[in-house]
Amino acid sequence: MYTTYRLQANELDQNFIDALKMLFKDKEIEIIVSEVDETAYLFQSEANKARLLQAVQNISNQENLVTVTLDDSQLDDSQLDDSQ
Repeated sequence: MYTTYRLQANELDQNFIDALKMLFKDKEIEIIVSEVDETAYLFQSEANKARLLQAVQNISNQENLVTVTLDDSQLDDSQLDDSQ
C-alpha cells in the first residue's frame, strides 16, 4: 500500500499518528519526509517556464520593469478601462 499525505509540519499531532497506526495496524511502515517546492508546478509548462525565467532575467538586468505608484492604485472604477 502506498499513501501520500501533504500537510504543514505544524499539523503533525497525536491524532495523525493514531490515524496512521489504525490504518497500517501492525505492519512495518516507512515514513519519508520531504519539503514541498510550492512553485515547481509553474515549471511544468514550457511556456510558463520560459516566461518566468525571462522575468528573472529582466529583474537582474533592470529591464521591462513595471512601476506602480500609490496614486495609480487609488483610481476609482470610473477611471478604469473596461478591458481591465
